[in-house]
Amino acid sequence: MRLFLSDYFVLYLSLAYFFALVPFVPTLSNPANLANVLSNMWPLLVVAIGQTFVLTIAGIDLSQGSVVGFTSVVAAMLLATTASPDVLSNAPIWGIILTEEGGPLGHTSFGIPLAILIMILVGAAIGAFNGFAIAQFQMPPFMVTLVTMIVISAFAIFLTQSENIRNLPEQYILLGKGDIVSIYLGAQDESRIPRREIYSLITYPMVIAISVAIVAHLLLNRTVFGKQVFAVGTNRKAAEISGVPIRRIIVLVFTISAVCATIGAILYSTRLEAGRPTLGEGNFLLDVIGATVIGGTSLFGGKGKIIWTVFGVFFFVLLSNTLNLMNLSSFHIDMVKGSVIVAAALLDVWRTRLMREMNA
Repeated sequence: MRLFLSDYFVLYLSLAYFFALVPFVPTLSNPANLANVLSNMWPLLVVAIGQTFVLTIAGIDLSQGSVVGFTSVVAAMLLATTASPDVLSNAPIWGIILTEEGGPLGHTSFGIPLAILIMILVGAAIGAFNGFAIAQFQMPPFMVTLVTMIVISAFAIFLTQSENIRNLPEQYILLGKGDIVSIYLGAQDESRIPRREIYSLITYPMVIAISVAIVAHLLLNRTVFGKQVFAVGTNRKAAEISGVPIRRIIVLVFTISAVCATIGAILYSTRLEAGRPTLGEGNFLLDVIGATVIGGTSLFGGKGKIIWTVFGVFFFVLLSNTLNLMNLSSFHIDMVKGSVIVAAALLDVWRTRLMREMNA
């Protein structure tokens, strides 16, 4: 029973799942595959951390995917070193922001930090708008963020005419693909040029994601703001009577969600070496919310931890990886993912009931 209620339950479940499948899917334990699992984990974790804040106040943010796509385009059109008129000449930004010589910040020494700052400000503005509409007009978060998702996604596609913006600076790409520490494996053949396998151990995305997780953990668990977030999610009316600034908390939470999505956009777009207006479409939102819920954050609000989200993202990425290694079709993969998310929601209900009974 203690194991079932433990904060590390999902981690134990992930490890059990991994060791149970290794005999049937040997590729799962290959160093290259493990490195791939981790590389897929970090950008998703950053976005899921933002969703954790929103779910904790009993909200939901459907606009994170559109923020990822739009802000990746914003950075790319500012930082591109060159651009092809054959691809982008019909885009509204052509000749105004983007030319054959690239974007306005593509060849400057301060271009990358300035472009990242602009990205974050744009993302924060979108999140603040969502929070303001929800707090000021008492509109449902589902409806507000759904509309934002549609509008921002369409605007990103309009700006680029659904084309990707490539030729990003190498220093910017390092944020999504650069290694800080690597592991070298494999024997060397002295008669030829030495060839050995290289696996990433500590990467820039890892450092960025873990840093965001640490800051988010401290913010949610060690500050007055964090206590107010839990109060709003547990009982909004009681929190308001107690003097909690409900509207400000809602605006800040949705701003944090959008900023996390923007940081995720940096990691995703640099990994793909392009700004893509459709980057956050498809099943992206399913992965984000699914991983957060699997970790233990409640859809009903009032319960959430960053460490839970870390474990949930790890399990979800591991699940996706094993399903792909089994060569299942995308339809079967989505069916399994959906079933796991429903099971996680039911598990959350049971765990909540057990905790109430134990505390009664």
